[in-house]
Order: sequence, then C-alpha cells, then structure tokens
Amino acid sequence: MLRANFHLALHALVPAAVAGVFYRDKFWRVWLTLMATMVIDLDHLLADPVYDAGRCSIGFHPLHSYPAIVAYGAMALWPRLRLIAIGLLIHMALDGMDCVWIFYE
Repeated sequence: MLRANFHLALHALVPAAVAGVFYRDKFWRVWLTLMATMVIDLDHLLADPVYDAGRCSIGFHPLHSYPAIVAYGAMALWPRLRLIAIGLLIHMALDGMDCVWIFYE
C-alpha cells in the first residue's frame, strides 16, 4: 500500500518538478497541463480487475502499449504537442518504474 501511495504521489510531484525547473514562469499552466495527461489512466477501466497491484501497466493497457509510447515520443517533435507528450512520457516512465518494483518483489 505504501508503494502504491508513493507511486501516485510521484504522478503529481514529478510533473511539478518539471514545471518548476523548466517552465518556472508558467508553472501553474504547465503543471495543470501535465496533470491533465494523467487522464490516460482511463484505459485501466477496460481491464478486469480495474486495479491489480501486481500488474504492470506497460504493455497491458492500450494507451500504455509500446506503439502508443512510440507515438508519444513522436508527438514531442511537434512544438504544439510537446508539453502533452512530455506529460504522457513522464506517466509512462513512472508506470515503467512501477513495473520494475513489481519484478523485484
């Protein structure tokens, strides 16, 4: 349970750190945009059970698939989509870390 809470906290703290370090003058707008990308977790509603502490999201849920991650990386090439892509890639990286933790438990 502690790991799950820590994981969820990172989903807010890492975007805040990115916004604070790289977009200090636009912190709130950038942080809210990065937080809005967390809506990607709606694809968890397609799974049964919706939440499984022992399941790795990467490669399991459609919006957490490897082709989707490549698409998020490609989105970063377009300036208008870059911030959204950064938020999605942060999310994938954090979920990927969770997969590593599951492997070592």
